[in-house]
Amino acid sequence: MAYQNTLKLLSAQNRIVPNYICDRQHNLVSIIGGQSSETSLHIATILDIYKIPQGMSFKVFHVEICYDWAEVSGSIQISRGKMWLMTAHWDFSSDTFHRNFDTRVFHGALSLATHSNEVLGFTKFLEQLHPNLPKGDGFIKIIWEQAFNCLFSDSKGAMESNMCTGEEKLEMLPGIFFEMSMTTKSYSIYNAIYAITHALDKILSSLTSKLKTTANRSRLLAMNLQSWMLHPVLRNLSFNNSAGDTVSFDENGELAGGFDIINWVTFPNKSFARVHVGRMDPQALLGPKFTIDEEAVTWHSSFNQVVPIALCNDNCDPGYRKQKIEGRLFCCYDCVPCPYGKFSNQKDQDDCSPCPGDKFPNKKRDGCLPKTLHFISFTEPLGITSVILSLLFAFITVLVLGIFIKYKNTPVVKANNRNLTNCLLISLLLCFLCALLFIGKPLRINCYLRQPTFGVIFSIAVSCILAKTITVVVAFMATRPGSKISKWVGKGLAKCILLGCPLIQVSICVVWLCTSPPFPNFDMDSLAEEIIVECNEGSVTMFYCVLGYMGLLAFVTFTVAFLARKLPDGFNEAKFITFSMVVFCSVWLSFIMSYLSIKGKYIVAVEIFSVLTSSFGLLGCIFFPKCYIILLRPDLNIKDHLDKGKQRKSIPKKLVNTILSFKKYAETEWSSKERHIPSPTNTTSRKMETLSAAWLYKRLALQKASWSSLFF
Repeated sequence: MAYQNTLKLLSAQNRIVPNYICDRQHNLVSIIGGQSSETSLHIATILDIYKIPQGMSFKVFHVEICYDWAEVSGSIQISRGKMWLMTAHWDFSSDTFHRNFDTRVFHGALSLATHSNEVLGFTKFLEQLHPNLPKGDGFIKIIWEQAFNCLFSDSKGAMESNMCTGEEKLEMLPGIFFEMSMTTKSYSIYNAIYAITHALDKILSSLTSKLKTTANRSRLLAMNLQSWMLHPVLRNLSFNNSAGDTVSFDENGELAGGFDIINWVTFPNKSFARVHVGRMDPQALLGPKFTIDEEAVTWHSSFNQVVPIALCNDNCDPGYRKQKIEGRLFCCYDCVPCPYGKFSNQKDQDDCSPCPGDKFPNKKRDGCLPKTLHFISFTEPLGITSVILSLLFAFITVLVLGIFIKYKNTPVVKANNRNLTNCLLISLLLCFLCALLFIGKPLRINCYLRQPTFGVIFSIAVSCILAKTITVVVAFMATRPGSKISKWVGKGLAKCILLGCPLIQVSICVVWLCTSPPFPNFDMDSLAEEIIVECNEGSVTMFYCVLGYMGLLAFVTFTVAFLARKLPDGFNEAKFITFSMVVFCSVWLSFIMSYLSIKGKYIVAVEIFSVLTSSFGLLGCIFFPKCYIILLRPDLNIKDHLDKGKQRKSIPKKLVNTILSFKKYAETEWSSKERHIPSPTNTTSRKMETLSAAWLYKRLALQKASWSSLFF
């Protein structure tokens, strides 16, 4: 039937002769099809040959629905407790049997419908329709006879008992048979007619815009308008209809209108109402694509006005998500807990969502809690312990410094270069105090000063130890006959080391702060329930340069102290320095390995531990033995004890007796102002032995003088 009627439109009147236009009185430009996809597609097969556009008022949309229904011999059996969900093509046709159909079974049903709106004047137009109107069409008479179950006098089989009186009114018909409002189908046809009209108007306006006379325009309108000219105009068409809706087409030539969600409410008198409860627009760019007002939905009486549940299982509670069961309908699913780090705060969530960066899911995973800040504070046990140890070690350093100042004239203090000793103790005091910069919430000023301050102060401390060690070694090397190192003996060498070595570290820190300084950083990803507040080093390379240079100074100090460990005991502390450097290097090597493996405030705790441990190692190994002699063994803190230790180490045992026997004579000779010792070749044998002993004692005296100039 669809093919036949289409060919009639394309042929001459009363005959089906395709592609023959001699007897055609009108030029066919476009055809408007119905909402039935089956019929419209059959029509499109033929119209495509002639490039005639077909304004189809339907749109295919894929949707899955859980339903349970059965149709038996034209009657519909309803399973109680089930929910009717109908597609956009579902509707009641004007069949006679619908007159007595019980519509209550569809009470509370939900359906999709092509978007529609009320057109002003349409209801009044329907009220005025009558088959006896002078300009009526042939369809009205047929509809009238079917609707009111009567026949007109000129109809076949008309009898007096079933004659149409003409007093019938369309509004008297039940809504299931005839609706007085504009349905979605009527609204689609209404928009299709206006779309074709607007397209024709644009084409004719563009063709006649250059013609000036009415005669020329009339001749142009008499020309054949080709149907294919409508295609590009329809694709770009957009206008507002009389109902206030914007009518436009997408890139596929489909009407961009979306769907309305309709709730069917039936009444005992066989009337019903279509209540608009939501909207679904898959092409919506802004806003949700699916909305529904649950409060406005009227459910079937079997649900007791409660929202029906899915067929297979209950809803998934917040904190869970749906997981599809293979081989079953999409509405049958399992409820699985949200994975670690995600949450769901609504029922039947398809997937769980991650919390914002500054929050984490609670135990039930149905909400998010704010993360706490993660850093070493002054109020927590770790921070309190660090502060106590830092201040305690600083107090011990101050006590040691006070002891060395009080006993500054004793041999033990004088023999170890008082200026370098005081400088070393002050730098160790600052090392203990700089650990306080690592405690508390990282601020810009804290991060800016933390690592550079630590690097410079430790470089000064290690430089003091290096200066003490090198000074002792140079002093012993200068006593050798013909040595050229004697010009380095004195306080100038110690000052050069003490100023030059830290200056290099200061230069590294200045470059670091000028190029990529440290800054506070909030790490929200490393820990699940806390935000790590840390000082980002800015440039890890510069941080390792600071540690590397400090390690280089410690290694050089350790090497020099190790080589000088066998020099005379009276003036030598190289053994203690060697052991202190072993402790120092071990601590910082352990810190570097820990720095690469841990995160958060614990890496700061490790650095505080390294600062305190290495500083206390230097303090204990170098100064505690001297404090022991000064406070507990004053009998060892005398010059003779130092001289005896010096002599036992510096003079061979077989010469000790000879030197002591000629000591008095040598001192007499040395006290004279004679600057040159006579050559033994011009004296007697006795005189030669005496002067040889005097010459040897002179060298020992020179050695003692050199040490005295350095340390006293």
